[in-house]
Amino acid sequence: MMRNGGRLLVESLAALGATRAFGVPGESYLAVLDALHDTGGRLDFVLCRNEGGAAFMAAAWGKLTGSPGICMVTRGPGVTNASIGIHTAMQDSAPMLCFVGQVGTDMKGREAFQEIDYRAVFGTMAKWAVEIDQVQRIPEILARAWVTATTGRPGPVVIALPEDMLTALTAAAPLAGPARIAEAAPAPAAMEEALALLAGASRPLILIGGCNWTGQGRADLQAFAEASDIPVIAAFRYQDQFDNHSPVYAGEAGVGMPANVKRLVREADVILAINTRFGEMTTDGYTLLSVPVPSQTLIHVHGSDREIGKVYQPALGLPAGPNAFAAALRPVRGGWSGWRKQARAEWEAGFELGPQPSPVDMGLVTAHLREVLPEDAILTNGAGNFTVWPNKFFKFGPKARLLAPQSGAMGYGLPAAVAAKIAHPDRTVVCFAGDGDFQMNCQELGTAMQAGAQPIVLILNNGIYGTIRAHQERTYPARVSGTSLENPDFTMLARAYGFHAERVERTEDFPAAFARALASRTGAVLDLNISPEALTPRQTLSQMRAAGLAARGRK
Repeated sequence: MMRNGGRLLVESLAALGATRAFGVPGESYLAVLDALHDTGGRLDFVLCRNEGGAAFMAAAWGKLTGSPGICMVTRGPGVTNASIGIHTAMQDSAPMLCFVGQVGTDMKGREAFQEIDYRAVFGTMAKWAVEIDQVQRIPEILARAWVTATTGRPGPVVIALPEDMLTALTAAAPLAGPARIAEAAPAPAAMEEALALLAGASRPLILIGGCNWTGQGRADLQAFAEASDIPVIAAFRYQDQFDNHSPVYAGEAGVGMPANVKRLVREADVILAINTRFGEMTTDGYTLLSVPVPSQTLIHVHGSDREIGKVYQPALGLPAGPNAFAAALRPVRGGWSGWRKQARAEWEAGFELGPQPSPVDMGLVTAHLREVLPEDAILTNGAGNFTVWPNKFFKFGPKARLLAPQSGAMGYGLPAAVAAKIAHPDRTVVCFAGDGDFQMNCQELGTAMQAGAQPIVLILNNGIYGTIRAHQERTYPARVSGTSLENPDFTMLARAYGFHAERVERTEDFPAAFARALASRTGAVLDLNISPEALTPRQTLSQMRAAGLAARGRK
């Protein structure tokens, strides 16, 4: 049977297991869009409003499901818009395939209309960047891309599709399904050495990260940690990968890292790091462990040999997948019970907050959400000071999930929430967004409306770019420049997109407003009246400014 490249691509994607593609149409890949017309719902195209939103949705899909998120965009301006999601998927270690229309093969190298050299532009941003110049090679390259995106350290693959290649005919058969690749297991001798190192510790610590855990892998790790009485902390924005209600869970090593978590990392004598890449945020700017050889005995377990020893030279490195490694663990015993109990008690104490200087007190709001949200709720956020609430003041059980970007990308939260609602229409999805963060991708409310995937959006509206204002007041106190916002009426905007919307002026109004949001069949946007003074849970904007002025006076 003869097919054009567009049809061969779509049939192969459907066979691999792809069910959704997020994108913005372009004339450069019309043959693909035409083939999507005939999939019978096996592979649906989610029409987005901006390529950045589409790429965020694909990145979030990969992080949430473990299957590559599919993004389809046009050449030039389309893919440069999408680059933010590609970068986010890379830093999140989330599987993703981004298909990009390309100029015809007969025009390459001439700087034709919207032409880009994708290998050059995305060679360092993605896990792999490739161009398919021969139609018959679509199944081969697509199979490799799928494996590349999902194995080792998962990540994004960018695949350029020349326009004439997509319309060319071929007798090549589409893929029949994905390759079955077993997760790498730890070598038995190395496993015994790792357990011996832990057993000989006085203050052991487990650090976990990554999004490619299975439910069984998480359960196996939790059983080991609890039986061994070892405290567990999560890498930046991966606290949903371990049951926060477990007595061994002790917090997240990320932005705004609490002093007690820093102390745990510094004072630990043996650290078992599983599936984490040791980013800047997780290491407090690479200060908690010495580079390149930590003073702590480091056992680093990762599915990619490129991550082991990339920054820190471990005492023992184990190339293994997180789930296979967790399955091989056996409990160890030691005299560190007090160490674990203190770690847990300090994490629990971190939830104790005084009143916030704001008409809507987010400490009380988050406490209410902890009580009323279902156990399988999905929380999302973009970037800004407001993320402290879902990231530091929510307790994720084994069924709850957090979709938040390690890249610190503003605008991720709403597209991620839309993708989550498409993946799990029956689950409660709540997006936390600052007013500046929300406006980065607020147009994706249209995608949510059209797809029938409308989450609940909480806009923490304080009229400023909070994170930058905080840095500004600390470094250049009382010299406000470029950080104040004049906002539209968010409730009117949301209603225009078919959402239920309310302005919440006071804390005491929130429970009833949120109950109405939960009951709404059209999703909801709640615009929360937050004072700029409530910039962080424990330091006001005025206190930051005073401290900055005092520091200047001492210089």
